[in-house]
Amino acid sequence: MGNLSRLSSAVTRSISAENFTGEKGKGGMATEGTGAGAARDLGQGWKISPSIRMEPNKTYTIAEIDGSGAIQHMWMAGPTYCRFIIMRIYWDDNENPSVECPMADFFADAYTHPNANVSSLAVCRTPKTGMNCYWEMPFRKKCRITMENVGFDDAYLYYQITYTLTEVPDDCAYFHAQFRRTNPLPYKEDYTIVDGIKGKGHYVGTYMAWGVNSCGWWGEGEIKFFMDGDKEFPTICGTGTEDYFGGSYNFDIGGKYQSYTTPYCGMMAYAPDGLYNSQQRFSMYRWHITDPIRFENDLKVTIQALGWRSGGRYLPLQDDIASVAFWYQTLPAAKFPEFPTRDELEIC
Repeated sequence: MGNLSRLSSAVTRSISAENFTGEKGKGGMATEGTGAGAARDLGQGWKISPSIRMEPNKTYTIAEIDGSGAIQHMWMAGPTYCRFIIMRIYWDDNENPSVECPMADFFADAYTHPNANVSSLAVCRTPKTGMNCYWEMPFRKKCRITMENVGFDDAYLYYQITYTLTEVPDDCAYFHAQFRRTNPLPYKEDYTIVDGIKGKGHYVGTYMAWGVNSCGWWGEGEIKFFMDGDKEFPTICGTGTEDYFGGSYNFDIGGKYQSYTTPYCGMMAYAPDGLYNSQQRFSMYRWHITDPIRFENDLKVTIQALGWRSGGRYLPLQDDIASVAFWYQTLPAAKFPEFPTRDELEIC
């Protein structure tokens, strides 16, 4: 906030269903759209195109920006099951997306629970389906954002993408976000949050949607950051799953999980009756905003799924785990793994 009083030659623009191109003086001019019926007595300028209707199995370009600048804020709302809405962002001339992620997971709420509010610096999830992103996303030539509806039904998307057009410093890297899911995790295997990152950059956040397929405590596993040539052992190794997400001792007070949301970390528990029953689900985020994990050449991030068995021994778990890795790096980035199918995305 200390820079807000400083004047700048940058210009602010915003793309929405009321101004598809973000052009100056071109907002609110629609004569047809999803609000045309409600505005039939009022006419042009009265909320005629507040959203778009996305048909199943189609991809829509919701933003295409030429020039140099940065996305500063994204707000989206509408679909109640956002796992089937896939967001992709392409920077400059790159043919491969640097962001490829279900809308729900990108905004830190894979389970799209209407009461799961998230109050963090990077992402805010608000009632009822409000989703806000504050990650800065610079680009030097162009930016393209698409949304694909892989579901069976029409989806209505409300959105506002606010950006600045300005010069981008040479030392600014490009924003990336990659989704993965493994269900179930093979026995005695670590879950891979991200792998194959090549280039220079810094890792800035993790979101995880964790479905527990067994009874008992599930979060003894360590997160590991393999960087710049690390092989068998990582440079950074955490002490436990709940520790990495800013909690401790099972997130448990008085025999119940305690959900929390803070600027840098949070956890939302979706638990059946009882503390340690099977089929509990957890939505967790950890933003490395003040402590980015920097790498020069490469990065791999894994986490263990680890519980307890008899005799005071660890139990490797076979849980349903999904994640989004957030990082900045130089271009070109390595091509992402093949994206999951609709059935592989669905949470049942």
